[in-house]
Amino acid sequence: MSTDTTASVSTHILDTSVGRPAEGVAVTLAARSGDGADFTPLGGSATDADGRCKDLPALPEGITHVRLDFAVEPYFLKLQDKKAEAQQDAPANRDSGASGVFFPEVAITFAVVPGEHYHVPLLLNPFGYSVYRGS
Repeated sequence: MSTDTTASVSTHILDTSVGRPAEGVAVTLAARSGDGADFTPLGGSATDADGRCKDLPALPEGITHVRLDFAVEPYFLKLQDKKAEAQQDAPANRDSGASGVFFPEVAITFAVVPGEHYHVPLLLNPFGYSVYRGS
């Protein structure tokens, strides 16, 4: 819950390639006070079966910028393993990196003001992503 002196952040991930929430993605939260300051890690969580992070740490007072880091590579590798088990002769993904994952991580940085709540959903697929300020 936010107060007049702090902002709050929440997120969820929808894997648009399968039309389902992305479960088990590690998400870390970092913040800074001012443009020139370094980001300070505040902690993290992982998405649940609904693709939501319900226990991200609270933001300290005076924060002006927040960064959410989504470690999506393990999620996609797990998804690839499941697909390979279901279809043993599936062709390899030619356009991916060495691990078969094009985006191993997604980092989103945004500005915050005290007293506001920021819900930042990530719409994800193996070759693209988008984010927006939700409600």
